[in-house]
Amino acid sequence: MNYFGLAPLARHLQTTRRSFLIGATAIGSSLVVGFSAEADVAPAAAKPVANPFVGYVQIAPDDTVTIFSSQMDMGQGIYHGIATLVQEELDADWVKVSVIGGFGNTALYGNVPFGGKIQMTGGSSGTASSWERYRRAGATARAMLIAAAAERWNVPIGEIKAQNGTVSHASGKSTTYGALAASAASGPVPADVVLKEPSEWKYIGNEALPRYDSAPKSSGRQQYTIDLREPDMLTAVMIHPPLFGATLKSFDASKARAMKGIVDVVSTPRGVAVVGTGMWEVMQAREAVTVEWEDDKAEKRSSREIAAEYRAAADKGGEAVAANVGDVDAAFAKAAKVIEASYEFPYLAHAPLEPINAAVRMNADGTLEVWGGHQMPDAYQAVAAKVAGIAPDKVILRVMKTGGGFGRRASVDSDIIVEAVATAKAMGWTAPVKVQWTREDDMRAGRYRPAFAHKMKAALDDSGNLVALRDTLVGQSIAKDSFMEKSLVKNGVDVLSVEGMANQPYAIPNLRVDLTTTTSPVSVLWWRSVGSTHTAYALETFIDEIAYAVGKDPVEFRLAMLKDKPRHAAVLRLAAGKAGWSTPTPAGRFRGVAVAESFHSYVAQVAEISVDGSGRPKVHRVVCAVDCGVAVNPDQVRAQMEGGIGFGLGAILKSQITLDKGRIVEGNFDGYDVLRIDEMPSVEVHIVKTSAPPTGVGEPGVPPIGPAVANAMFKATGRRIRILPFANSENS
Repeated sequence: MNYFGLAPLARHLQTTRRSFLIGATAIGSSLVVGFSAEADVAPAAAKPVANPFVGYVQIAPDDTVTIFSSQMDMGQGIYHGIATLVQEELDADWVKVSVIGGFGNTALYGNVPFGGKIQMTGGSSGTASSWERYRRAGATARAMLIAAAAERWNVPIGEIKAQNGTVSHASGKSTTYGALAASAASGPVPADVVLKEPSEWKYIGNEALPRYDSAPKSSGRQQYTIDLREPDMLTAVMIHPPLFGATLKSFDASKARAMKGIVDVVSTPRGVAVVGTGMWEVMQAREAVTVEWEDDKAEKRSSREIAAEYRAAADKGGEAVAANVGDVDAAFAKAAKVIEASYEFPYLAHAPLEPINAAVRMNADGTLEVWGGHQMPDAYQAVAAKVAGIAPDKVILRVMKTGGGFGRRASVDSDIIVEAVATAKAMGWTAPVKVQWTREDDMRAGRYRPAFAHKMKAALDDSGNLVALRDTLVGQSIAKDSFMEKSLVKNGVDVLSVEGMANQPYAIPNLRVDLTTTTSPVSVLWWRSVGSTHTAYALETFIDEIAYAVGKDPVEFRLAMLKDKPRHAAVLRLAAGKAGWSTPTPAGRFRGVAVAESFHSYVAQVAEISVDGSGRPKVHRVVCAVDCGVAVNPDQVRAQMEGGIGFGLGAILKSQITLDKGRIVEGNFDGYDVLRIDEMPSVEVHIVKTSAPPTGVGEPGVPPIGPAVANAMFKATGRRIRILPFANSENS
């Protein structure tokens, strides 16, 4: 999100183990290699649309290698990861490798863990989706190059080597990949290729492998959508309803249209767009537009009212059951001790550094180009076509790198795409248009992590064992009323709401998780690690509380209930050992621990904190252990753990979106506070060495950090933080 979490989507969509059909073609004098998923792909989905390339890897005569990524890069480094997979088998000249976003061919670019039925980036699934097919693409291209050289030189294939972009023979003959590309493209495609054994890996797992895209990013040459400047391109800003659920009634733009640099003011399905020659001009003109809204169905409650309603709903018990094991009621009836706790979590903004944007241009040939951070290309292509009134194969997506996303650029209603296409269409396609949201637009009219309440209850026996656990959750559904509802909402339960709790890892003989799904016009969306952002906090702080209540060490208490979960137990032991859990802390320091699985990756963290005179925590050190399967890029794994820890820390300590009579209070980083650089702790990341297939790391670093710090706070102060963020006045 990116990221955002779609592990449940993967589980619900995937029906078969997928195999791949290999293919290759020539584009000009280039060799292009690609695959399509063999199973469960409808013929219509398999047909490429508006895609100038049909493949994963293209080798051009000038020796450049272009990789077409099925995943979009929002800073998580998936382009680098996919390049590494191809390079491991292809062994091209690394400095001549580049990656761009592919689109328009679900059979080719569909997300494999999600069943291959939709192209999207999310759920920390990028590496898992790419692991086999991109390695096979590289191996196939290399085999075809070697075969072409063998035929040209009339020597056995087994005598030829291919490495660093060069094909050579012991006789002294050699040539480059590019020089062989055309002839290789006309040769037969191998029915199968043998991938390297792990002992042969040169790039996968290489600690010293430089990022292929380091140069443009470090020099400022990397272009993002916010930087886009096409000839004659106009800029637009939006006027959104001040209340969620309000709709446009009328507007008067006469003053704005008379201002310098303003080209037009038009209505869209989501508000009013002010269009002009530059960002400053349209921002000034926006203030001169008078808008009347219809707000009869709008959200008009304040955050305190919503929280009170959530608490009352939690007291009644959930309306739908997400998990039910054993006999919870009977276990509570004969419990030696019962512990209860309630938790409240606010709405949270994604707040990416680059606010939401998209640009469109209608070309003379009837094709529509759409630039942006296309996290869900299939959906965005279809929506753009519908709004424009053209066929999907006329929509060309320009997949841009983005300055962060955290799930925000995977909007199920394609919000920014609708606005950009509708604005250009309303102007008669007279010029290219870029719609750019400001920070305040994104804070006050964006998409949020849903607010949630938990009411938890534990039953203990005479020996202090946890024999029953119940959690009632109350909050909005992300998937409801979206095109993903059919896959993600089962028997009234949105799996995104309860992930991390309904599938909690501890051996508890009696478990009940139930859910009340609320409704509100406030728009919600997956936020980095989705349901686990609140379920991991509630579960891990509650487990910690139980451990202390029965006088047991929090690590040992957890391990005793993780005997059937070896990967959870392994990261917990590793983090605790590296943090010196069993040794005394320095004076004034306190430790807390948490472990969580999200998106099939396992992370444990130990936080070491101090508390100042006003009761505010300072996080000094975090020791993190992660099991994400094979670490394709170890440095990237560490970077994502570090980033997730910083992201999660800001959220639990300070961040919140609040409503005052339906209006969002926070508008920028002066109100929506995030972690500052001087607050970032020292982070140690320890990666479990394993041969298991790779999973994801973009999101799993987030869930454990909140409860680890909260548990350390209890050690320091004796207080349990149950209302987030920590800075909330209720905690003072």
